[in-house]
Amino acid sequence: MSTMLSSHLDAPQPAFITDRNEDVLRFAQNSISAGRAVALATLVEVQGGSARALGAQMAITDEGLYCGFVSGGCTEAAVAAEAVAAIQKRMDRFIRLGAGSPFFDIRLPCGGSINISIHVVDDVRPIETVLSELQNRASASLIYSPGHRSLRASGSAATGWARENFVVSYRPRPKIFIVGRTLEVEATANVAKAAGYEVFDHIRDGNRMPDLPPFDENTAVALLYHDLDHEIPVMRDVLLGTPFYIGALGSTRTHANRIERLSHLGYSPSQLSRIKAPIGLFPKARDAQSLALSIVAEIAYVRQATS
Repeated sequence: MSTMLSSHLDAPQPAFITDRNEDVLRFAQNSISAGRAVALATLVEVQGGSARALGAQMAITDEGLYCGFVSGGCTEAAVAAEAVAAIQKRMDRFIRLGAGSPFFDIRLPCGGSINISIHVVDDVRPIETVLSELQNRASASLIYSPGHRSLRASGSAATGWARENFVVSYRPRPKIFIVGRTLEVEATANVAKAAGYEVFDHIRDGNRMPDLPPFDENTAVALLYHDLDHEIPVMRDVLLGTPFYIGALGSTRTHANRIERLSHLGYSPSQLSRIKAPIGLFPKARDAQSLALSIVAEIAYVRQATS
């Protein structure tokens, strides 16, 4: 473990701001393709509070450019400096920040401590494999073996220590499918896009059915119709998929009618229990903007709960 920061280095600088691990891996891949040496810094242990979840990552080049976060922004430059020193020595390392750390001048606002692994990337192929899987809408993971100073790609797995190895799980960027009347659809699509989601939105056009995307486990569906006659045909297709969230507009009475009609079409109680209605995290949103915030907040909450 390193005991002092590399003060002789020029101050590292962010290449761009992101906290999405997929962006971090893409930056690492692109930097290596451009001829730079790269290290991955990964949050591998949290004691007390932490601004980031276990598995949060940074990518740092040999020239001190970095992206990603392992804390709340107060430690990233120091981590990047340690990563540059690791690249120069071609040696992986672990650093501890916060309570009990030898870096007495770095304190975490939460009062806890974090341990971070720094891996000098010798083989970019595992990173490329994970990025390819994410591009194909599949989950994947990277397994870091400190004893062998190596990474390998694997299928979906939980983030955390697995014996002597540390696993980081990656899921594809969530898609939100929004369909219904113009006002609600446009407002919800705007909020979802601002929040960083990939959005497929469709304004109801008479009785014409929208062209439906695949409803996989990384898709959320918001049906914003004001009548069940238009909603039910779309809902039937949605229930055939595996979206992590299905929300539908309407009152409690409307939802009871919805459930009755779908039950008569042969859907089981377990299938129908997947539908969140009335839609939204907070009740009785009376205007399109409040409804949009409520819907996107609920989707984010459900996504977080299933991570």
